[in-house]
Amino acid sequence: MAAIAFIGTGVMGAPMAGHLVKVGHKVTVYNRTRAKAEAWAAAHGGAVAATPAEAAAGKDAVITCVGNDDDLAGVTLGPDGAFAAMRDNAVFIDHTTVSASIARRLAGARALVVDAPVSGGQAGAENGKLSIMCGGSAAALAVAEPLMQAYAARIVHVGDAGAGQTTKMVNQIAIAGVLQGVSEALRFAQAADLDLEKVFEAISGGAAQSWQMVNRWQTMGEDRFDFGFAVDWMRKDLGLALDEAKHNGASLPVAALVDQFYAEVQKMGGARQDTSALVRRLPK
Repeated sequence: MAAIAFIGTGVMGAPMAGHLVKVGHKVTVYNRTRAKAEAWAAAHGGAVAATPAEAAAGKDAVITCVGNDDDLAGVTLGPDGAFAAMRDNAVFIDHTTVSASIARRLAGARALVVDAPVSGGQAGAENGKLSIMCGGSAAALAVAEPLMQAYAARIVHVGDAGAGQTTKMVNQIAIAGVLQGVSEALRFAQAADLDLEKVFEAISGGAAQSWQMVNRWQTMGEDRFDFGFAVDWMRKDLGLALDEAKHNGASLPVAALVDQFYAEVQKMGGARQDTSALVRRLPK
């Protein structure tokens, strides 16, 4: 079993780190808000470090799940960052959704680095059923994959450094378009005075079926948005995709439009609601 530093014990990181303990790894955690790290340690029996460097010292692996590019740079490359304390042969795995550029920057700083954003949301993290899209060398993946299996249902090595992050952008672009379609379909059904349960039964087994429809149709119809991936984070992710598209020449008209629709939802007070709150901006 491995000695692991897990940096970032939020709604995703905390259960992921917990799964590592359950399979027998020795885990030390660090979180910017120390109380969250201490709560995790009380629940799982791991240790708490005062800095990322302290958490990383002597470990076989360092895993991060933080907020954005700046957060990631701070816990890795900052004065008390993990990279200064890591052993040369330790693997670094980042589960944050960030830009491909910082993923490549970190890969240039160490030998074994995997950018490994996840899909599956809080429920996937809690159930240990995340889908992980990975960028990095084959050597890095060979070390990282057995650790990630503790909380993953699927692990795919997509390509070189940064490929995991750009694949996550693909994921979010696809979700944005699907959620807009489901939102419009649901409001159309309501305007036509159709029974939403019967409509779902009729169309969810055919070509219209999607994860968003299966998991959010009913709750969207009930105006319940108190779970899952927040609108604020979706806007962050779409911003990353739109910025990357400026560099690779891709055209993202639907993603750009849905991003602005999410800005409207934020103004309506839905910043921390689930992404399915996109339906709120459409009149009933």
